[in-house]
Amino acid sequence: MDHAYWGPGFSDEQVHAVLTAREAEIAAQGCVVERIEDEGALCRMTAAVADGLVVGWFQGRMEWGPRALGNRSIICDPRRADMKDIFNLKIKRRESFRPFAPSILREAVPEWFEVDDDVPFMMQVYQIREQKRALIPAVTHVDGSGRLQTVHRDTNPRYYRLIEAFQDISGIPLVLNTSFNENEPVVCRPEEALDCFLRTRMDLLVMGTWSVRRQADNAIGL
Repeated sequence: MDHAYWGPGFSDEQVHAVLTAREAEIAAQGCVVERIEDEGALCRMTAAVADGLVVGWFQGRMEWGPRALGNRSIICDPRRADMKDIFNLKIKRRESFRPFAPSILREAVPEWFEVDDDVPFMMQVYQIREQKRALIPAVTHVDGSGRLQTVHRDTNPRYYRLIEAFQDISGIPLVLNTSFNENEPVVCRPEEALDCFLRTRMDLLVMGTWSVRRQADNAIGL
């Protein structure tokens, strides 16, 4: 077993039907819906987390298990030391001692961690290399460790490509990854993802090839 993507999946047509049914509610919150069918463009747009955005990422089949592994995830910039405060402002009321996890390109692990290992299910904690810790404070524990998820091109190509796009912008081959929820079970269906997006202050929701963006005038500033 090399991945955990065994849960339900939803087509772009199903996502579109949900967005159409909630069109008035989406517009009332000052959000704009767009379809981006080119995967490279979709990932580059999502990599705007480098600008401090909080992004709901809903792709493919849901992870089966206790961790968000890049298909039902909230994605952020790991370089921001204030990311926990931003999260508490926009989405979660998370205890100060609970760190966020890095999703890292598999090939980059030995450069950033003191081991070179596969951790596809985010089940191990390893020490981040000392010279790298200050670069990614949002995912570094107080003891210098991180609970990483290694992302492989062959098991999750779209998530891998998103992290590559973030690396192209920032030089950092990993993103902050936390579960797509707000003090509730992780979202499974498009309706649940949209509900979570609309009742929080998340900046961007990406479901399949569809995006819902909160306009700047309706977002909490960072």
